[in-house]
Amino acid sequence: MKIDNQKYKDTVFRKLFHDKRRLLELYNGVNHSNYDNPDDLEITTLEGNTFLNMKNDLSFIFDYELSLYEHQSSPCPNIPLRDLEYVASIYKKIIPTEETYKSHAISIPTPRFITFYNGTIKLEDEKIYKLSDLFAKKTDNPELELIVKVININEGHNKELMEDCKTLKEYSIFVSKVRKCIKEAKERNKEMNDIIDMNDITQKEVISSAISRAIDECISEDILKDFLLENKEEVVEMGVLGYSAERHLQVIQEESYEDGVKAGYDKGYDKCEKDITELYDWLFENNRASDVQKANKDSKYRKDLFDEYVASKKKN
Repeated sequence: MKIDNQKYKDTVFRKLFHDKRRLLELYNGVNHSNYDNPDDLEITTLEGNTFLNMKNDLSFIFDYELSLYEHQSSPCPNIPLRDLEYVASIYKKIIPTEETYKSHAISIPTPRFITFYNGTIKLEDEKIYKLSDLFAKKTDNPELELIVKVININEGHNKELMEDCKTLKEYSIFVSKVRKCIKEAKERNKEMNDIIDMNDITQKEVISSAISRAIDECISEDILKDFLLENKEEVVEMGVLGYSAERHLQVIQEESYEDGVKAGYDKGYDKCEKDITELYDWLFENNRASDVQKANKDSKYRKDLFDEYVASKKKN
């Protein structure tokens, strides 16, 4: 199966809730509401077609609120900074610049920031990340703040939300089945590395087959049935790339955490996570998945890639 690296950013979560009907169901679940007209949602998702090439998962205006929904498979305390960039870009897109220079106050939709987490690193049902937590100089009354609520959507967490949003519950079950099938496949293929080599056809086929089996199980049990029947091949592709990227980040995080403890500082974990996440995003966006594989095996090569990434940012 040919994997299209351009689809890395299009996760199953993003594609599933790109549908307005499902997105409104998710909104209702999060807000304990019962709105029923999905056409009232005004989609504002950044699709990467601006000069900044910025792309977020889901955002929309509804009931005078601008909701930004992100999906994460690893803990990321830097998400408030990313959301700040996203929300500024969205406001710039929906509000003409000349309006901001007028003498009267303009009305803007109230922003709300939610991140849905379903990684394998343990996390409580809900967690709050604040932009002010990232400030180098702490202050009691920060003049700029952005608060992100992280919601754990792994199977067994936030049961009330899952009952209120059937699609989210079924997505959680789907992810659990995918992990189970991949684990079983790896146990049958002892020679496989913990992280798959995207250039190794055999390893990719093992993971692809496992994901396909999980999809078939879900379809037979009426879990996301219509969505999976319509998008099976693409979901398998997304699953392979998503699994590879998730495992890369987990290994780097574990190494970073251990190094940070040994060196006696906690910031190493967060900084390395941010750097690696940005580097891998940049590589995937530039169709360089093979470099991600090499970087994981060779720390010097990874450092060279990061230097290249930093240099490219300075040019822009």
